[in-house]
Amino acid sequence: MKTAPAILPKNLKILKELGENIKLARLRRRISSEQMSERTGTSRKTIYNIEQGSPTVSIGSYLQVLFVVGLEKDLLKVAGEDILGRKLQDAGILTKKRAPKFKKRILEE
Repeated sequence: MKTAPAILPKNLKILKELGENIKLARLRRRISSEQMSERTGTSRKTIYNIEQGSPTVSIGSYLQVLFVVGLEKDLLKVAGEDILGRKLQDAGILTKKRAPKFKKRILEE
């Protein structure tokens, strides 16, 4: 059984709203949950979980559902208007391309 990742309540609210938006898009197109399940190759339970905004469902499953309703390109809008990131870039604050590696400390006795 999958365990849900620790997610802040405000982020859970965002996922819930995303799920509701996906459900509305499906209903507007008159696609039943059974048809959505068949078209995405996922179970009806997964469709239900997506529409509830479950954090345990993979992003790939969310993308597949968005594809069926023709909204997959909406994901490309994420961070498209990165105002803070652009300000940091313009200010010349350099960031490393990778995060630093975690170094294990060896305890000597």
